[in-house]
Amino acid sequence: MKLPSILTFSGLALTCQSVFAAEAVSTPATGFLQIMLALLFVIALMLALAWVMKRVSPLQGQQQLGMKVIGGLHLGQREKIMVVEIGDQWLVLGVTPTQISRLESMPRQEHLLQNGTPSNGTAFQSWLQSRIAKRTEQQDTGSST
Repeated sequence: MKLPSILTFSGLALTCQSVFAAEAVSTPATGFLQIMLALLFVIALMLALAWVMKRVSPLQGQQQLGMKVIGGLHLGQREKIMVVEIGDQWLVLGVTPTQISRLESMPRQEHLLQNGTPSNGTAFQSWLQSRIAKRTEQQDTGSST
């Protein structure tokens, strides 16, 4: 007795589905809306995956190399000077969009750090100005001879 009622119910459901499918009118706006929602979903998924990769990937490589950025100074819109610590050495690097140049290397400066963070920068600025003055003096004496 149950089998015929199940068959009757499933036949009725198929009939209703075909009637509603025939009555449902697909407009171009509905199709466009579905496409836009699918596109937004894919873009959101890509952004979420990129965020996850950014949070996970660099941490592993940075810890293995033993490098860290101590500080930096913006010189222009796209130029800056960075101080990077590698082991017990500090490298002063000039960074532009096309290249990175080593300006100077020096031993680690403990007195410039306070609790693991850079100080206000006055000691570094005076050191940098003295190095620039010394370099210009060397270039002036080298060009005059």
